[in-house]
Amino acid sequence: MSITALITGASSGLGAEFARYHASKGGDVIITARREPELLQLKSELETKYGVTVHAIPLDLGAEDGAKRLYEACQAIGADINVLINNAGFGGLGVHVERDLAAEKSMIELNITALVSLTHMVGGDMVKSGGGKILNVGSTAGFIPGPNQAVYFATKAFVNSFSQAIDQELREKGVTCSVLAPGYVETEFAKVGGLEDTAMVKAGGASAAEVAKMGYDAMTEGKLVTINDRKLSFLLNWVLPFMPRRNVLKMVQKNQAPA
Repeated sequence: MSITALITGASSGLGAEFARYHASKGGDVIITARREPELLQLKSELETKYGVTVHAIPLDLGAEDGAKRLYEACQAIGADINVLINNAGFGGLGVHVERDLAAEKSMIELNITALVSLTHMVGGDMVKSGGGKILNVGSTAGFIPGPNQAVYFATKAFVNSFSQAIDQELREKGVTCSVLAPGYVETEFAKVGGLEDTAMVKAGGASAAEVAKMGYDAMTEGKLVTINDRKLSFLLNWVLPFMPRRNVLKMVQKNQAPA
């Protein structure tokens, strides 16, 4: 029996790589994102290369009731979802009060509200069926405040906290919830968020395929939190917590500013 994965934000980057890796293991996939042409291209690629069944559901997950509409679409095709990968999300550079408020609220809707809704609906089905795996894509940004990306960093702090709590609540019911917290990854994220000229991006990042594989494998093993970069993990867990908070804020602000 094939394992079916629902993957959000799958038109490119990490989402597309999660889909490729899952399909390479013989699993069927439900992919969703706003861009239908890219989804259909990925669907054709996976079905041709791996012989799996792929359902493409184009929609705006961050829109009102976007998660509900996605869930209902999955029900309509009779999907039994064994794996949920909440990958969709975006950031945005700038001082909070100078950024468009609608854009900031849209970020919260996609990065938090949609993720919580899908975890509730799909996770509830997993509990009823006796098992399942959830992977929420967070970020190393979730470990620290983020001047110049205040809302994005805060959304990822929520994902980090929420995912660990959900795992504790559901593990005894057969459902695990893992959080992948990567550093900068070479995807469209920087371009979409206007971050291409920041010191963080210019320093380079890991490949999407590499990070997706690490996150997926960690989810399979039921790991709680996975950071892809050992040096960054050490910095976040053993250095920054002991530094004066004001110094940390200044350091992050500089890293998120144009180089």
